[in-house]
Amino acid sequence: MSPNAADKRTSLLVWGALGIVYVVWGSTYLAIMIVIETIPPLLSGAMRFTTAALVLTAVLAALRGRTALRMTLRQAGGAALVGLLLLTAGNGMVSVAEQHISSGLAALLVASTPLWLVVLRFTVRDRPGLLTLAGVLVGFGGVAVLSLTGGSGASDGTGITIILLASVSWSIGSFISSRIPMPPNPFAASAVEMAAGGAGLLLIGLAAGERLDPAVVSGRSWGALAYLVVMGSLVAFTSYVWLLGNAPISLVSTYAYVNPVVAVALGALVLGEPVTGSMAVAGLVIVVGVALVVSTERRRKAVPAAEPEPEPEPSAA
Repeated sequence: MSPNAADKRTSLLVWGALGIVYVVWGSTYLAIMIVIETIPPLLSGAMRFTTAALVLTAVLAALRGRTALRMTLRQAGGAALVGLLLLTAGNGMVSVAEQHISSGLAALLVASTPLWLVVLRFTVRDRPGLLTLAGVLVGFGGVAVLSLTGGSGASDGTGITIILLASVSWSIGSFISSRIPMPPNPFAASAVEMAAGGAGLLLIGLAAGERLDPAVVSGRSWGALAYLVVMGSLVAFTSYVWLLGNAPISLVSTYAYVNPVVAVALGALVLGEPVTGSMAVAGLVIVVGVALVVSTERRRKAVPAAEPEPEPEPSAA
């Protein structure tokens, strides 16, 4: 294969993987809304992540052997803690919140995660640049409008509060993941995170009184749950990890402001969710703020630093 042909093939693979991350992670908000129509939110998350963890572990062991799963107790504990923050608290609260607000509104508010990460950097005295701070202020302006008005649609303060807490939890999990011991293999780390997250969701769901009655679960909900397991937790994640090693991080990071646009569009097209003028404007403000933060940070990290910078984390859904 000639160098030009190899470069062209790699380019096609990059855009194909990026398209998967754009569409699949953007569509998970819609899938969650369909799942919770007949399956309790926390138990549905427990089934999703436990199943995905088992499948990912089996595939990883088959393809790379047991050595890929080796980790110390501290590394396993670190991955478990991240899984509890990202999946039990973060993703679990997204599912609960979507009982009260539209999937599109949830996605727009979750898009504020990169903004919270900048806020957390102040806790370790890492001062971001002026353009990054400007992006944070712009983005949080949009978040404030959506939080106060609910997008002028049918939503309530409970759902908005829960989704904002989910964003904060996801941000904390993402923030500490590069600062604590983690398994060396990213796929093994993800398997532990999903196993811990699924177990946490199961315990909290049962404690909250959730019960699964297969007789009342619709085929539509089962199908959406299978989609979340296979496409959301396995295919899209694998594509994301591959992209981190084969594409510029500035390009990979664009998922952070493409996902909410995809989620809003799918919610409107499939479920007929209203997209009001104030919701569109506030959502655009959030996306612009996040885009400014991501693009500015990528340029800053392109300059050699004394310590490696953490990679961006996947979307909360």
